Amino acid sequence: MEKTRPLWANPLQFVFACISYAVGLGNVWRFPYLCQMYGGGSFLVPYIIMLIVEGMPLLYLELAVGQRMRQGSIGAWRTISPYLSGVGIASVVVSFFLSMYYNVINAWAFWYLFHSFQDPLPWSVCPLNGNHTGYDEECEKASSTQYFWYRKTLNISPSLQENGGVQWEPALCLLLAWLVVYLCILRGTESTGKVVYFTASLPYCVLIIYLIRGLMLHGATNGLMYMFTPKMEQLANPKAWVNAATQIFFSLGLGFGSLIAFASYNEPSNNCQKHAIIVSLINSFTSIFASIVTFSIYGFKATFNYENCLKKVTLLLTNTFDLEDGFLTASNLEQVKGYLASAYPSKYSEVFPHIKNCSLESELDTAVQGTGLAFIVYTEAIKNMEVSQLWSVLYFFMLLMLGIGSMLGNTAAILTPLTDSKIISSHLPKEAISGLVCLVNCAIGMVFTMEAGNYWFDIFNDYAATLSLLLIVLVETIAVCYVYGLRRFESDLKAMTGRAVSWYWKVMWAGVSPLLIVSLFVFYLSDYILTGTLKYQAWDASQGQLVTKDYPAYALAVIGLLVASSTMCIPLVALGTFVLHHLKTGDAAPVA
Repeated sequence: MEKTRPLWANPLQFVFACISYAVGLGNVWRFPYLCQMYGGGSFLVPYIIMLIVEGMPLLYLELAVGQRMRQGSIGAWRTISPYLSGVGIASVVVSFFLSMYYNVINAWAFWYLFHSFQDPLPWSVCPLNGNHTGYDEECEKASSTQYFWYRKTLNISPSLQENGGVQWEPALCLLLAWLVVYLCILRGTESTGKVVYFTASLPYCVLIIYLIRGLMLHGATNGLMYMFTPKMEQLANPKAWVNAATQIFFSLGLGFGSLIAFASYNEPSNNCQKHAIIVSLINSFTSIFASIVTFSIYGFKATFNYENCLKKVTLLLTNTFDLEDGFLTASNLEQVKGYLASAYPSKYSEVFPHIKNCSLESELDTAVQGTGLAFIVYTEAIKNMEVSQLWSVLYFFMLLMLGIGSMLGNTAAILTPLTDSKIISSHLPKEAISGLVCLVNCAIGMVFTMEAGNYWFDIFNDYAATLSLLLIVLVETIAVCYVYGLRRFESDLKAMTGRAVSWYWKVMWAGVSPLLIVSLFVFYLSDYILTGTLKYQAWDASQGQLVTKDYPAYALAVIGLLVASSTMCIPLVALGTFVLHHLKTGDAAPVA
């Protein structure tokens, strides 16, 4: 007899699993950056519109497919049409790529969490040089937080060509990260269902604590005013709309097969429409909420740096020109500088190279996303807070929960099709399949702990799941609406849930969402073509800053393979199915 499919203990468990998967690091480190880049409060206009016309409909579509077909991504699309098996395989390949590098972020979070218990925090001060006569030269040119990230955490090489060896400390953290993931997925929905309550709810507790602390920080209002002051001219910028659509698309985790896998463990009568709306709204609310927290801390950091800059300039001019203490202030600084330059030109020209231009606006304008925001900007702010160890532990524990929650979804997208396969599951128990997937991912992931590992991380992060996911979701919507048939799908959903599908969902699925995906696909392709040679940011230790370099030929080949290995699954599997079908019908044809 066929084994009964495992189910979530209750609908709430399923919702928590979806929230834990969808609400991830992108909400904390990409959405605030996009707000900063594209008009602050005005960015919310394209973001909310894209949520309505793209995010909710596509999320509902994937949940409905998983719940209706009751299989992982490969089996679900094969049921719709044997020619579409490649869509599911492409999803598994993309999820496999994502799992390979995404857990490295959790390894870094573990590394920073362990170091957060030190007093003082190891990234708060520069280490002494070899002679103990001053601070390390690289650290002085950069900053203590950048030095700890690039030299102590990554021990980064000067370029992609210099791979270096595996760094044993990050490698051990990566092993720990994969062990945690394995323990969470060990028993399938039975263990994952319990863990998601924790991984989904704890980040909100930390964000609320951080919000209260952030609003009490000096300069927090500067950051919040910067965020919520709308720049309405950005609404005419097409890149603002493209990035809003992209953020919704990737933040919800569409196309990876994780949502289909999670929904396949639902009762057929589950109201997946309601759950799609709930998950979409909570995900978007979290992005806005996390931005308020981020910008309050960002305002504190910018104000601290600005005032520190003013103090240094004031002290330099006071000592050089024997001015009275307290005479120079922020309001009269520029006026006094002009007077000193005209009254003492030779003396002023000597100190001029050491006078920095202090500007709060330029400090706030520094746009940072990704690992730069998580491991440099936040740590810069945390080190200047009172009881900095406490805030550091809370922050990196929150990052860890967000990362692990997303990893549970990524691994479910790989494991569900494997455990659904009768050939594999008949030979190996679920625990062994989970263990092998984690072991293979961990072994390949060691590449990202090498000295050039961060450059490979950026390659995978930028190219492994961009064009591929757009193509996958485009084929998914076409498959449901025009291969399986929208009317047939509508009647299936009505039979399952007892509710008719409204015109809104049908219009979005059949027309608006596919057109939007095609537009995004064209934009990304044209952007890659117009950009010319792809470049990356390399760390220059002698300057203490990032420099732009061209990718070598073999890196471009890897980028091409990353994109092709997933996208080509769709046409190749369809072609293979077509050939096999015709060979079988040819063999079965009667001989004349």
